[in-house]
This record gives sequence, C-alpha cells and structure tokens, in this order.
Amino acid sequence: MKDSLSHLNRKGQAHMVDVSPKPLTQREAVASGRIIIGPDALNLLIESKISKGDVLAVARIAGIMAAKKVQTLIPLCHPLNLQQVEIDFTPDSEKNAIEILARAKAKGATGVEMEALTAVSVAALTIYDMCKSAEKNITIEKVRLEYKTGGKSGTWKRKF
Repeated sequence: MKDSLSHLNRKGQAHMVDVSPKPLTQREAVASGRIIIGPDALNLLIESKISKGDVLAVARIAGIMAAKKVQTLIPLCHPLNLQQVEIDFTPDSEKNAIEILARAKAKGATGVEMEALTAVSVAALTIYDMCKSAEKNITIEKVRLEYKTGGKSGTWKRKF
C-alpha cells in the first residue's frame, strides 16, 4: 500500500492528480451492492406492480447515466470516455433483496472504479425512490468494489 494519498499535493492540499504521463490502457471495474426492500415490495417489483413503473429498467438507466456523470459528482475524478456500463439485478426472495452488479469499461489513464461504484449506488437509490411508497423499511448495503483491472497496479479482486 502507498504511504501517501495521491489526491494531496506536497503541501497537503487537495488537487486533481496529473494522469497525463500515464499510458492509456483498457480499464474495467465491477462493483456490487444490495437493497433490502421487504417481501411485499419485492413481490410487487417482481410482478411489475409498483405504481411508478418498471423499477429495474429505470434503475438500470439511472445507474448508467450516473456512471457517465461521475466527474460532476465527485470533485477530483477525471472525466472518462466510458466504452461500456452494464448493470444487472438479481432478486433474492430469501433475503427480500435485490443484488446489484455494475461493470464499467474504458480505455484511459485512470481507473473506472468510481464509475462502477456510482452506478451501483444510484441504481439502488432509484429502486429506493420507486419502492418507498410500498415499503418504508428499505436498506441499501454492501456497496463495494469487487474487481478492477488495468493500469500500473494491474488486476485486483476482492478476497472476501
């Protein structure tokens, strides 16, 4: 692990990291998260009976749009030319939850971890928004990076 934070300059001030000397490499990141919405709301969602419409279709679009806007949401993130953002949802009736998985890809000088994490987060928030009239006891949890590849640090995969 590095012993300094890259977003702090020599004076300890926040700054945008200069990635201009870095080579362009193919980057990919996968993030995951979960939203627990309760059995009644989950059944309504699965049966497409949530009054606001197709929850997962809207959440997928929201997550993709958010990944494309990371540089406007997180102050020191670099704008990236994303090549792909995919979001998958897996309903889990045993846990009354929806598992969310987002994959972001780009060829660039910096990684796409923030894009994948933001896609998961905004997709979960959209599900929350669309289901809150059916269920108030909703929890978003375990938003985390699962995998990343590309750049000098190479491939990293969650061990647990």
